[in-house]
Amino acid sequence: MLDILYQDDALIAVNKPAGLAVHRSKMVGNAEEFLIDLLREQVGGITYLAHRLDRATSGVLLVARSSEIAAALGEQFMGRDVHKQYLAVVRGWPEPEEALIDYALPGSRDNGPRREARTGYRRLATVEVPIELGRYPQQRYAMVLAEPQTGRFRQIRKHMAHIHHPIIGDCQHGRSDHNRLYKQYFRCHRMLLHAWRLSFAHPLSGEPMRLEAPLDAAYQGLLERFGWDLPAL
Repeated sequence: MLDILYQDDALIAVNKPAGLAVHRSKMVGNAEEFLIDLLREQVGGITYLAHRLDRATSGVLLVARSSEIAAALGEQFMGRDVHKQYLAVVRGWPEPEEALIDYALPGSRDNGPRREARTGYRRLATVEVPIELGRYPQQRYAMVLAEPQTGRFRQIRKHMAHIHHPIIGDCQHGRSDHNRLYKQYFRCHRMLLHAWRLSFAHPLSGEPMRLEAPLDAAYQGLLERFGWDLPAL
């Protein structure tokens, strides 16, 4: 059963699990299950995606109950009226602690045209673990709050890699040696990017909505191991 965070006659918000593809596409390869199909079976009736999350990413996902509501939510996303907050665990300690990454990105094809892309981040917590890797006897990691101002393909993943602080578990843009370390020492087999909070206006009433998705056991367990707390925002 999918974890439903909010539901009314207009829309549904789901806490998407890491590793579950949202819908059929060439990007998800041999996936056998899709969130949109599972949700339709769970709630009944037709549903429409209002936006998307990467297969490896977890967190808040909005689904509309009609094409009209999907279009209205889509306008908010396109108009950049939706405030998105992600939690990520990255390699190293980003400096400065708070900054805006302004770096144009291509679409799903790396050789495609680049478009403006901006992601704000804030370093929330750091840790140094006594594990030897390469020429370093200890490894540094940080939890960051990422707030994308645009919605490009894999934007947060690409931006954090661009500043040399890739997200742990990111197979396409991260560091394979650190990804293996997390599997071996911390039994963490997922990418550590979570769509934590989503703020928008309800498409019918116009009332402000703020939805929050709790972390799964693997992500939460890692925070507890490192002595990290979620920010009180």
